[in-house]
Order: sequence, then C-alpha cells, then structure tokens
Amino acid sequence: MKSANSAKATRLGLATALSLLVASTGLRAAPEAKLLPHWQQHAAASSATIDHDAWTRWLGDHVRAGSPNRIDYESVSSNQIAALDDYLTHLQRTRISDFNRRQQKAFWLNLYNAATVRLVIRHAPVNSIREIHGGLFNTGPWDEPLVSVEGRRLSLNDIEHGILRPIWQDPLIHYGVNCASVGCPDLIDRAFTADTVNDALRDNASRFINSPRSVQFENGRLILSSIYKWFASDFGGTEAGVLAHLRRFAGPDLRARLESASSIDDYRYDWSLNGLP
Repeated sequence: MKSANSAKATRLGLATALSLLVASTGLRAAPEAKLLPHWQQHAAASSATIDHDAWTRWLGDHVRAGSPNRIDYESVSSNQIAALDDYLTHLQRTRISDFNRRQQKAFWLNLYNAATVRLVIRHAPVNSIREIHGGLFNTGPWDEPLVSVEGRRLSLNDIEHGILRPIWQDPLIHYGVNCASVGCPDLIDRAFTADTVNDALRDNASRFINSPRSVQFENGRLILSSIYKWFASDFGGTEAGVLAHLRRFAGPDLRARLESASSIDDYRYDWSLNGLP
C-alpha cells in the first residue's frame, strides 16, 4: 500500500510540476497549417457580399482602446449576448463556398473572433482562456468544435490552421485572429470586410510590432512574442526571416535597433485574459 501511495504521489508531483512549467513558459504547441480540402472551394467571379455590420456595432460597444485593447466581457447584457448569437447564426448560415476569396478571408477572421468572444462570455469569469476546458495542463478550448458552417463542425484550430493559414499563406493572418489574451495582437473595434481586411491586418501588424507585447530589449537582449516562435515557419522559417518581418512594420527607432540585432534571445507571451483590468 505504501508503495502504491508513493507512486501515486510521485505521479501527482510530476503532473503538478509539468503544469507549472507549462504555465510559466507560456508553452503552446502550434498545429501545422494543413488544409481542410472542402474549404478550398470559392467563387472567384462572385461579387456577392456578407454583412458584418452587427459585429462592428458589437465591437464598438465593448472594445476599450488601449495597449492592448481590452474587452468588457462582464458587463455584456442579455440583449447584447443575443445580438452576438444572432451574428454567429448569420455567419453559420452563410454558404461561404459561394463567395470570393476576399469575402472569405474577412468571414473566417470575424467568425474566429466572434466565436472566441462568445466562448469567453459563456465561461466568465476566467483569468485566462486556457482555463476553459483546459484540463490539468490548461491547454485551452482550441480543439473544441464551436461552430458549424455548411454542415461541418469546426473548432478554432480548424479555422486558423485548416483554413486561414493554408489558404492565404500570409503571416498577417496572425494579426487578425485574437485569442482573448493580453499577449495577442489586438481585437480591433470593427469587423473585417472584404474591402478593408488587408489594410486592417497591416495596421494591426504595425500596432502590435511597435508594442512591448511583440518586441522588447532588456539589458541588450532581444525578447519577442512567442507568436514568432510558435509560427516561425509563417515568418520565413528562420530568425533572419522573423527579424526581416518585424523591420518591415517597425517604426524608425525600433527598426534601427532591430537592424543591429542578429539573433533572438528569448520569447514570452502573456496569457492573461484581455478583459478589463
């Protein structure tokens, strides 16, 4: 009996230690960008549009501008929750395969972000999105099917890594999906649309890269957001590629400092919820 109890205690101790390690390092295994074939379909010649005005209104009411932007999750009224649910229903009833690529890009980014916001509201209060269905190691809700489009159930990981990343192969996608965390690029105060999505992604990339959430110099050491480690393959696959990407959007002072950097010393990420402090 003593031996069994000792083994159980050892297993528990190891599990606790690993859990603390995961929490302290911000560890997150980045899934491979692997296309879900059905979503390759699109109608290149289509001029049809998708209405995202309801999402813009919702964001305008609840996003608080700052560095980072904050979301007022806990004061959302029942009517505002219903409005968000109606918008998500509207998206899920859309046959997105019948739209052109620009419409699709805005659609998937908005669906990802609206579904994430709804998830956090459903489980509020939480200190981090990783607490939601996170299990022992706070792995988060990313593999949980949350929405259904064209009869196919989709998780947040499906949308990001099975649709957005493999179809567009654009590193700016990472500045459009918001994981409800302080360390993430901002959830902006308006919906993406086909006409604005590319400019909005570039603007948000610039805003993030020029903030300490993305780039910091500490005692001569260059510390970057873990996004550039998790998704290094999307930023050129090398430290040089990541640095070139950062310099593209950096302001003059930051660009000058990055020009003198030849390597990256460390990465960090703040998983705290991006709610009001």
